[in-house]
Amino acid sequence: MEITHEIWKRHFPAENSGAHLFPEFEMRAKAVSGEVFRVPAAAEAREALIRLVDAVQARKAVVVESPLQEAAGITAALRSRGVTVYTEAADIAAHADTADIGISGVEFGIAETGSVFQDGYDIATRLVTILPPLHVVFLQSAHIVPGITEAFDIISQSFDRGYVGFITGPSRTADIERVLTIGVHGPSRFAIIAVDEEPKGGDA
Repeated sequence: MEITHEIWKRHFPAENSGAHLFPEFEMRAKAVSGEVFRVPAAAEAREALIRLVDAVQARKAVVVESPLQEAAGITAALRSRGVTVYTEAADIAAHADTADIGISGVEFGIAETGSVFQDGYDIATRLVTILPPLHVVFLQSAHIVPGITEAFDIISQSFDRGYVGFITGPSRTADIERVLTIGVHGPSRFAIIAVDEEPKGGDA
């Protein structure tokens, strides 16, 4: 069973979560080299993404769309900048390893670790997450839980098989002579665009 927005939100601990946890989440995410951009509304989220795209001179993007991205008009904005965008699963599989940027949504953040939780049931999501050198995720800023325990409580009630992922900063390893290296097993940059506004007509 794939997590859906309706299922996981049904088990989200409203009394012990929310935007008041965002400062801790942001601090810990930045401590592990994550880039965090909090914006009030979808229009500003689009602008934040375009700044990232321009900075890396991205020409090709693979995108797994989410309601937040749709509200911000992300795909159209990328194409207006001359970026070739792939959103279909077969196209993502063919182009993820040569894309400049991967973009996806995440379900919620974890303040304790600065991680984001992502339902990885769809292989296209996993490819977008792992292969491009820059991975950008869209997060509803109020969807933050205090810790790993609360995260697993949600997952255990919402998910019975498949794949899930906790993403904590860009890919890193110190396997070789205990020297920290960024971007060996995945993206060398990881950015979180957190949006305060709830998208109309759906969940983030």
